[in-house]
Amino acid sequence: MSDMSDTAAPTKTISDFEAQLNEADQTVANFEEEDASLLQWVRGFLRANPTAIPAIIILFAVLAFGVIANNFMTAGTLSLILKQVTVVGIVAIAQTIVILTAGIDLSVGAMLVISAMVMGRLTTLSDVPIYLAIPAGMAIGTLMGAFNGILVTKARIPPLIVTLGTLYIYNALKLWYTGSESVRPADLAEKAPGLLFFGTAFDIGGAKFIYGSIALIVLAFIVWYLLNRTAWGRHVTAVGDDPDAAMLSGVQIGRTLISVYALAGLICSFGAWVAIGRVGSMSPIAFETVALDSITAVVIGGTSLFGGRASIIGSVLGAIIVGVFNTGLALAGVDSYWQLFASGCLVIIAVAIDQWLRRASQ
Repeated sequence: MSDMSDTAAPTKTISDFEAQLNEADQTVANFEEEDASLLQWVRGFLRANPTAIPAIIILFAVLAFGVIANNFMTAGTLSLILKQVTVVGIVAIAQTIVILTAGIDLSVGAMLVISAMVMGRLTTLSDVPIYLAIPAGMAIGTLMGAFNGILVTKARIPPLIVTLGTLYIYNALKLWYTGSESVRPADLAEKAPGLLFFGTAFDIGGAKFIYGSIALIVLAFIVWYLLNRTAWGRHVTAVGDDPDAAMLSGVQIGRTLISVYALAGLICSFGAWVAIGRVGSMSPIAFETVALDSITAVVIGGTSLFGGRASIIGSVLGAIIVGVFNTGLALAGVDSYWQLFASGCLVIIAVAIDQWLRRASQ
């Protein structure tokens, strides 16, 4: 019987194990590089297109509420949302250009109401023609905004403190000027029907819109053009991004900031005209939350609270997002305090995304 010799299995050396480990490490590194490159691309895309974030949120929110809330996906409901956020959207545009400079304006609501009361009282109580009352109200709003800018630039007080102080000042002046009395709808309809123009409704495919919503879209385009197609807009962005570099480049920091706050006041006073038409009257205690609502819309819309990056269209979409969530949750039978909860979550998420995008550029 002959001996059967087994075939010896090849033995692996240490160098073979090292080669396999290196190959595995290289594979993991490739996956990590692919993930990192994808993440960098997403960051870069969102930073270059800040409007994409609120647009995506609106799309998913509308689809979600269309499933869980009855009567949400109707022309009447969607047009009602746009009608409700018109005034907040206009004020958010004013807030956007201020935040673009790394500032903030807490007095926007007070400026809006004072301008509206000036327009309403001049026409209904003093019989001033509407073509004089409206410019007077807008001039008041512009002066109040410019006053904020002067305090920020000349006194070198932080914008948060300045506008907090002027918020109280303007509220006191508002109550003094009006005597805490409202402008009644009957008086406006009789003596100043032109002030109600932006509240006039018209139908498109079964949906009711108001001229105030059209004014919001036109205003957004005008301010977008100013920021993106003019030297003034480039100066405003430069001041918000890096004021020292902007000053070295010859930008007049003080003049630019004053012009920004003055324009914000002018926009708020225009919003006052729209608000009168939207509500049909005006009370000295109306729109008390519009300042915080506008900041919420601006943050959700992709504007950086640290300045240098803003989206006018995003701010309008941010106002619509808040309206979509509030209306959708209400139709779904959710209590009002959960609507506030949802708004707070949206703000925190938006700021977290902004921080994430800022780290991407560092």
